[in-house]
Amino acid sequence: MKILSVLLFSLLMFSSSVWLTNFDDAQKIAKEKNQMILLNFSGSDWCIPCIRLKKEIFNSDTFNNFANTNLVLVNADFPRNKKNKLDKAQVKLNEALADKYNPEGKFPYTLLLDANGKILKTWDGLPKENSVDFVETIRTVINGSK
Repeated sequence: MKILSVLLFSLLMFSSSVWLTNFDDAQKIAKEKNQMILLNFSGSDWCIPCIRLKKEIFNSDTFNNFANTNLVLVNADFPRNKKNKLDKAQVKLNEALADKYNPEGKFPYTLLLDANGKILKTWDGLPKENSVDFVETIRTVINGSK
């Protein structure tokens, strides 16, 4: 268990942000840390705008530096290729999230939520902002909700 904690800490400190796949876990962490949740619906292996969003914004240092101290990240992925197939439990979790937050099945679809799951802001498709502006938008919403 101690080794797992050290590995998780290392991941948090020295890599891009950690994206959770269980919304309930994310809510618990967000409540404990008094942080917001960024929920992203993606089709990681087929949705070109989803791939661009990850590459251009989510993988940027600007986003990761901000997210590591301000956000709990959740990815609800809906891959299509067999090699990327999710286990049945994860599919069920993702489908439940989609039923609640993305019933129209938009990809990518990103939501900023408070720790209770209340929607504060949404991005339908690839944001028209660069990573700096995307982070500034989130910062503005967070500051306005306090």
